[in-house]
Amino acid sequence: MNELDMFADAARAVLAGQCTPQVVRAIEAGGRPAPEAGALWAQLEATGLADALLDEAAGGAGLGLAQAFGVLEQCGAHALPLPLAETMVARALLAQSGMPRPPGPVALASGQLRADGTLHCAMVRNARMADAVLVQAGSACRLLPVAGAQQAAQARQEDAALAWSRDEVQAAPSVALPAGVEMRTLQAAIVAAQMAGAMGSVFQRTLQYANERQQFGRPIGKFQAIQHQLAVMSEQVFAARMAAQLGCTCEGLQADRLRVATAKARCSEAALAVAETAHAIHGAIGFTAEYDLQLFTRRLHAWRQTAGSEAYWQRVAGEALLQHQGMTLDLVRRITDVATGDTHAAA
Repeated sequence: MNELDMFADAARAVLAGQCTPQVVRAIEAGGRPAPEAGALWAQLEATGLADALLDEAAGGAGLGLAQAFGVLEQCGAHALPLPLAETMVARALLAQSGMPRPPGPVALASGQLRADGTLHCAMVRNARMADAVLVQAGSACRLLPVAGAQQAAQARQEDAALAWSRDEVQAAPSVALPAGVEMRTLQAAIVAAQMAGAMGSVFQRTLQYANERQQFGRPIGKFQAIQHQLAVMSEQVFAARMAAQLGCTCEGLQADRLRVATAKARCSEAALAVAETAHAIHGAIGFTAEYDLQLFTRRLHAWRQTAGSEAYWQRVAGEALLQHQGMTLDLVRRITDVATGDTHAAA
């Protein structure tokens, strides 16, 4: 077995057993203080997955973003309500800055440092599931506690807008990000990987439903119209997964901005189509709170806007194309060509 498969398999095993739909609902309802949240996080810590991106000397596995793709994908495939992927990245960045790792979950965010010294984040995904937030505001990056922030509710109860006072900002440790590392780009890469996992689960659930649901004496999956929808859906899912893999193809955490732009734009586009088709095939049942499908499609819609929607990243890609000197095909090749051994995910 490939060593990298072992990490993905470890994530799959613990999440399949511990992150069931019932647990996801309990954590969503109770937030970070919920007993289910503490138990699940303890299981994730015990596997060492949260430290997988740390160097071996620091107690990690020495993985880079490319090698961790399978783990990130499994987070989305099981609708994990805790920010494991973000914590993996945050701990690696903190370690590279010579700072001790925080004990609990950490969210990632981009913020604005205002003239009065306060720091504001308009949206922090999973803010209420995290103990701290690693925030980049301009060239500065700080690790700030969630408990000390002023919070404003967002559409999803797991998310929040956060603001810290001047004193809290000044007291927070400053984190020196490695050259070339930008928070939004890193966050977009890991979100795309999670989206790919969630879309894979949505497709598998929809395919199973189509093969089981009977209409006019036979499974609805036997009808040509449904088969066509499933075929188009599978194209979206696998194209998005390939794009997400490319977005994570890099050395360490040095994510390639153009590859990430391609990954996040493609995954955000696919999320709309996949969610729409899945709910169409399921009918009204898919929208009900009691049905598990919405646990994934709600996340797809939220992740689509996280760290920039498809419109934002399409603009990034378009500007790169306009500035490119030479044939467009050369730029496309640079984005999509992956040297053998660069990443297990590209296989």
